[in-house]
Amino acid sequence: MHAICFITAYLIATCTALSSASDPIVDLGYATYRGLLNETLSTREFYGIRFGQPPTGRLRWKAPQPMSSLRNSSSVILNATQPGPICMQGYPYWTNPNAGTPQGSEDCLILNVIGPANTTNSSNLPVLVIVPGGGYTMGDAGSGDVHALLNHTGNAFIAVALQYRLGAYGFLGSDAFANEGGDANVGLLDQRLGLEWVQRYISLFGGDPAKVTLTGGSAGGGSITDQLIMYGGRADPPFRAAMPEFPWWQQMLRKEQLNQQYQYLLESTNCTSMACMRGLSEGTLAAATQATYVQAYSEGAYGYGNFYYGPYVDGSVIRDLPSREFRAGHFSKVPLWLDHAKYEGYTFSNQSLTNVEDETQDLKIQFPSADQQFIDKVYELYPRESFNATFWQRQTWFGDFSINCPTYYVASSASSYDVPVYKMLFAAGSQTHGASGAFIADPSTLPFGNPGYNETLASIMKDWWASFAIYLDPNARRWSTVERPSWPLYNESAEFQVMSINYTQSGAVSDLYFDNSEQCKFFEENGEVVQN
Repeated sequence: MHAICFITAYLIATCTALSSASDPIVDLGYATYRGLLNETLSTREFYGIRFGQPPTGRLRWKAPQPMSSLRNSSSVILNATQPGPICMQGYPYWTNPNAGTPQGSEDCLILNVIGPANTTNSSNLPVLVIVPGGGYTMGDAGSGDVHALLNHTGNAFIAVALQYRLGAYGFLGSDAFANEGGDANVGLLDQRLGLEWVQRYISLFGGDPAKVTLTGGSAGGGSITDQLIMYGGRADPPFRAAMPEFPWWQQMLRKEQLNQQYQYLLESTNCTSMACMRGLSEGTLAAATQATYVQAYSEGAYGYGNFYYGPYVDGSVIRDLPSREFRAGHFSKVPLWLDHAKYEGYTFSNQSLTNVEDETQDLKIQFPSADQQFIDKVYELYPRESFNATFWQRQTWFGDFSINCPTYYVASSASSYDVPVYKMLFAAGSQTHGASGAFIADPSTLPFGNPGYNETLASIMKDWWASFAIYLDPNARRWSTVERPSWPLYNESAEFQVMSINYTQSGAVSDLYFDNSEQCKFFEENGEVVQN
């Protein structure tokens, strides 16, 4: 009998003599893990597998390092039957004014692998790698349940969900930060290391490293667009297709804003250098990072709906603003699926906003580089008389610049380079941010229910989604008996074609009715302002 071990912080294992003949075991070379067999769903599931060394101490704010050996002896098998620690969370002031000390751990570079129970090393199944969302400050590998989709397809693929450093742990910058040895955009580098882990090890779980599709929504979708443009867009990325759903393009902070952000953290920690901050305890640093959200919000450094920390242009990992990189062709040319909901700005808009004076102040905080001409143009493009309340006016322009228009920039840019692109507008369910994801998941797992849930539409969505993820074409296959319309490529006509979904029907229409608009063109032309 082998010992099964529970890994705690800093690679200390506690072991218990537990084993079952049916438990799946995988030897990764640097460690052996025991997962669990889900007999009800016929899946093998491994949780909390390490893909990077703990980014603590001297590795705080450094590029992630691949795993080295965890072995203490040949008889040690590490427990992978329970979720591992989530990365340290961060809560922007508008999400929770009294957040207290954040939850999570710095020692969190882990991933989960879920696949069919009967796979072997030669199964060569397609692989879905899930990048969780959460505004680059919240989220974890357990935030997206793939069991419903696996069951729908008869366990036709393997799913991998990875974690990456968030907030001040993953996206700190500034001149002083770089001069003191900090690496840029380490949260994105964590994701890339996870993808490289998949390339090296997924065959041991029955997956094919040549059939990897990236998927993720919100900041997960924004992260995927950043993976596409990383290092100027690699010709041979560690994935063959990407599904950046409702991609969150938070404004990328300028150098002076990054400098101020770094200064906030130094002040909160009572430090004057990174060396000092690297010596702080995990709890002390966690409390200090949360304090920066409060101070920065009170001083107008970011506004309602913004998460403050996130990717930024550093000249290497991210070489220029995403809209410019896509227009210039500086992205990995792989088949793409894009979508967004009808009311993307709803979740990120303050419902107490009732007058133009407050909205104008909000505009100035959201776009600190904007002049009066820019603000006047926003009101011209989004005239007050077109909306029944100030809130709806604000949610519309906020949803456009942060999510809706980015889907247009990516889809139209990729199509101009003959990349296959499929794009959807989703106006069913709640019609708000993330609405389409609820039709992919098991509705019983949704924490707040799913307004407007329709089983027929859910079957269609699962068929489309899985068909693209596995075959790179939403039309290629269906697993349900429900008929669905054919989904054309985005550039099938000069007007660009999108799949439009609402409560009563679905079909292809021109993107001229949605994001191929004067509003999106205005935001793109003013990229320096929109991206801070």
